[in-house]
Amino acid sequence: MARLLRIATLSVAAIAGLAVVLAATGWTYLLRPHAALFGTRVADALPLDELSKHSGVTLPVFLLVWTAAAALLGLIARLARVERLTAGLFLALALGLWGYLETSVSILVVRQIPAEDAFRAGATVQAVYIPAALAGLAGALLGCARPPTRPRAPILLAWLTVGAGLIGVLDAMFPQHSETLLERLAPGARPLALSLEGPLALALIYIAPGLARRRRRAWQLAAGLLVGSAVLHVLHSDYGAVPTGLLAVALVSRRGDFDAPGDPQAKPRVLVRAGLLAAAIYGYGYATLWANRIAADQPVSMGFAARETTRALLGLNLHGSPHLSGSFDRWFGLSVLVLGLAAAASLAHMWLAPWRYRLRQGASARRLARALVAAWGVDTLAPFVLRADKSYFFDEDRRAFLAYRVVGGVAIVSGDPIGPAGAFPRLLERFIAFARARDWRIAVLGASERWLRLYGEHGLHALYHGDEAVIEVERFSLEGRPIRKVRQSVSRLRRAGYSSELLHPGEIGADLRAELEQLALDWRGDEPERGFVMALDALFRLEQDDAVFAIGRGPSGRPAGFLHFAVCPAARALSLSSMPRLRETPNGFNEWLVTESVEWARERGFERVSLNFAPFAALLAPEAELSGLQKLERRALLALKGQFQLDNLLHFNRKFFPSWQRRFVVYERKRDLPRIGIAALAAEAYLPFVKRAEP
Repeated sequence: MARLLRIATLSVAAIAGLAVVLAATGWTYLLRPHAALFGTRVADALPLDELSKHSGVTLPVFLLVWTAAAALLGLIARLARVERLTAGLFLALALGLWGYLETSVSILVVRQIPAEDAFRAGATVQAVYIPAALAGLAGALLGCARPPTRPRAPILLAWLTVGAGLIGVLDAMFPQHSETLLERLAPGARPLALSLEGPLALALIYIAPGLARRRRRAWQLAAGLLVGSAVLHVLHSDYGAVPTGLLAVALVSRRGDFDAPGDPQAKPRVLVRAGLLAAAIYGYGYATLWANRIAADQPVSMGFAARETTRALLGLNLHGSPHLSGSFDRWFGLSVLVLGLAAAASLAHMWLAPWRYRLRQGASARRLARALVAAWGVDTLAPFVLRADKSYFFDEDRRAFLAYRVVGGVAIVSGDPIGPAGAFPRLLERFIAFARARDWRIAVLGASERWLRLYGEHGLHALYHGDEAVIEVERFSLEGRPIRKVRQSVSRLRRAGYSSELLHPGEIGADLRAELEQLALDWRGDEPERGFVMALDALFRLEQDDAVFAIGRGPSGRPAGFLHFAVCPAARALSLSSMPRLRETPNGFNEWLVTESVEWARERGFERVSLNFAPFAALLAPEAELSGLQKLERRALLALKGQFQLDNLLHFNRKFFPSWQRRFVVYERKRDLPRIGIAALAAEAYLPFVKRAEP
């Protein structure tokens, strides 16, 4: 029954729509003799009058009639509860086909030409396209809105926008236009239209990725550019008007899919830049005209310079200005137009850019983060979220949070969330929505295997990144042949007169603190402070009992090096952050300090000591059984040894026979991985893209 009712409703709507189309022709007849409106005449607006040579109608009357008719058709579609996209495309195609057949048949009958020529001529009549475009837009605007059910619609529309841009590029490269409505409407506007075709097409291609990312501002620009491009195609009477116009209708009808807002603070920046660029262009125009004033037919005043620069900026002086002469004439018009296009591109880039990341870490947020890390930080990476270069995202109840930083449009999350496990699903859901609204890619670095299922439930994917070496304190021993090299290093350092002490930051005096900071600075040399996920950004970022320094003193009693550990109270663990030392310390110095730290940890009830993270340990292990592709990956990783010390870290960690905890990179889409890789390297200070936060 419901289906029959729906069919009846659509049938009534179709009949009513046909009545409106027929009535529009009658309205045009009624208004034509009474409308004393000046304007260009639209040829074949009334194709049935082709024989009497009275088929033309002034453009204002034509637009008035068909705008009213299009609005009525859109309202009929809304009453019939037709979805926006369906209504827009159907009305555009139906009205376009009606006008095309009516016009072509009239031309065939009156002109007595071959049918092929008649139908070809009908395709170049502007009176066919304008009603179709108006009806399509009315259907897209007035049709019934429905919740987005096609998540891939923005991607499809983005690719179609690229296609429309390519059509515009070809049209600009091969401008084969006869006398058109544009020339009759404004004879001087043809150079402007020709100069705009190429930039409009390139702009469509440029903003297409923003459409795929559901950016609202990209949709606004794309809709405006497509409408402008379709108008140019109509005025030029070429076939590009059909696909471009239909795409504009589809884009308008699917406007609800583009819900990613732009950075609100970009608006004042765009306005300021626009003012500066406009001042620079007009300043350039005045200075250039004054320097070449001999080429002008009148004194170069501010008003004259402003008028000529404006005409050049609009592309109206590409074929010369009536007030300028010589070779300077066209050169000036072209140079100003190029500057204007460059300025427009700069403003569009700023307008479409993702949200600018602003590091915010207030005192209250830091206190809450420290409390949550102390209470719930069961992961050995948890203390490193307390760096100064990370922002915090809390759940609604502020019981759980995650730490992140945005680099190159990628929101890099440092490890797993911290807090009660029951709060993680909602926290992750809110953060994903938060990042997507700002058009940030998402990457979790150092994710543990424990929460991979949770990430997967939220549409994220995991990629193996490496292994964290963790010494189990109770099981660790220097006895046995396999660990003899570490045992020998310990004995050698002790015989050489080296001694160790382990101190909390609160136990370190000002003089010793200065020595340790200078030692770390000398060890680093000209290299930047590296680390993000598994390192602190300052030696004394953690105070009191939140950190431990294992200081190794040489025979003279002065510090020769140290290990800096972050304390994980909830996990009863120590997590190694850095291990600087003097260049002249003997081999085995770090191994000795590790064993001293493990003994200290055992005496105080700690259960684990986390050492360095070994990237791609499963691929770099010499005894690993690898596939052909994995062997190729291993060779590529070993080629990076000098820059990243991949196998050196693995070799050092393996000396202590630790347990291995696999770590992962969590991401949204595979196509984001190259960008994520670059952003991660930059965050870890392996690439010079990121300014480090001050301690």
